[in-house]
Amino acid sequence: MENWLKDVDKCGLPGKFKAWIYQHGILPRLLWPLLVYSVPSSTVEAMERTINSFLRRWMGVPKSFTSLGLYCTGSKLQIPLRSLTEEYKVTKARKVIMLRDSRDEKVREAGVQVNTGRKWRADKAVEEAEARLRHSDIVGNVAHGRLGFGCVTRSQWSKASAKDRRTQVQEEIRRMEEESRLTRAVTLRKQGKWLNWEGEPQRKLTWNAIWTMESDRLSFLLKSVYDVLPSPTNLVTWGLAEKPDCKLCGRPANLEHVLSSCRTALSDGRYRWRHDRVLASIADHLDQARKAQKTTNKGPSFISFVRAGEEGAKAKRACGILGTATDWRMEADLKKQLKFPQEITVTNQRPDIVLWSAASKQVVMVELTVPWEERIEESFERKREKYQALTDTCTEKGWKAWCFPVEVGCRGFPAQSLWRTFSRLGVTGQVRKRAISVVARETESASLWLWRKREKKWIGGHRAVD
Repeated sequence: MENWLKDVDKCGLPGKFKAWIYQHGILPRLLWPLLVYSVPSSTVEAMERTINSFLRRWMGVPKSFTSLGLYCTGSKLQIPLRSLTEEYKVTKARKVIMLRDSRDEKVREAGVQVNTGRKWRADKAVEEAEARLRHSDIVGNVAHGRLGFGCVTRSQWSKASAKDRRTQVQEEIRRMEEESRLTRAVTLRKQGKWLNWEGEPQRKLTWNAIWTMESDRLSFLLKSVYDVLPSPTNLVTWGLAEKPDCKLCGRPANLEHVLSSCRTALSDGRYRWRHDRVLASIADHLDQARKAQKTTNKGPSFISFVRAGEEGAKAKRACGILGTATDWRMEADLKKQLKFPQEITVTNQRPDIVLWSAASKQVVMVELTVPWEERIEESFERKREKYQALTDTCTEKGWKAWCFPVEVGCRGFPAQSLWRTFSRLGVTGQVRKRAISVVARETESASLWLWRKREKKWIGGHRAVD
């Protein structure tokens, strides 16, 4: 294994390609000997520590980067890497079931023991997994979030076939391993802070997404999520600096301060520049959805008769709020100061995006915030209260009004409010998914630029000087 890793490390490929070679080349070749031979779990854990050292270097993260960031499937940011220890445990559990439940009576009665050392025993793990599955049958299907009864289905252990039971046990072993990783994450004061994020869905990076990402952007994303960037506070902790002061304002500076809370950066317009880049991306997708509604309801409508026994074409229903009218107009608070449409009401408030339809007397307000991820729920409530009076005023004047506060975390994590807003307005399916991906990429790129220029004076726009 070490020879394979060293050979891959010597090649001239970028680090993300080396990680792909490990995932699809080295790891599958290790599983067969781990299945056949009696290898203790402590030896496998030592092998994984060696693998982690190479993966950290290839992914552009420091040695202090936790292995949870490489393999955890319950974190806010997931990358498509598999843990050797997890695959080893699943492999050994499969071997136990294959020998115990074999169709050959002699194999079943041979009493073959699967030796995995004293630290972890495969037979005990299989018994625990089966007990958990039987308990799940007693509990039944549990609905999460806003899902109704019957939306979550699972195959029951008591009614499953032998093959399905083997698959369920392996998946339960994976869940048990993930639970142990999340338990470890709770003990991490800095690198486990993503457990406090509320309002953001999990973000899964596929290999296709990683191919399109620049190496420095991928490295910045991983380091920022787990707070291992060389911020002034971290440098003092690591013994590489004497004072944790910000070069701009002189206050103690951690990563949150640099990306979201520096008063000098706020007064210089750095955060406003990032906000406008993200807003321009959202406004562009909403403008495309608005223009798409103008092509509907053109020309005379005809009645199509349907013969007996045949099914007629289903009528197209309006998709979202934008689908209820064709005369939508839009203004965004970009480049020039936005003025709220006076035909609706007179106010000094300026939402970031305003869409209105005079024919149907509807108005939609979108207010964007790019906060620190742990303050997303707070930002949502603050902006909703801020524009509640304006929404009520529009309603009193006979307009049907909506106000959608949306948040995008400064490290590129769109909140659930942005997904809901696109859906309510009629941007759904793959179009919504691509739009969210573009918004996340714009936020990451802007925050990466702010991080690079954290010690330089801001002239205007994205220009910085020493």
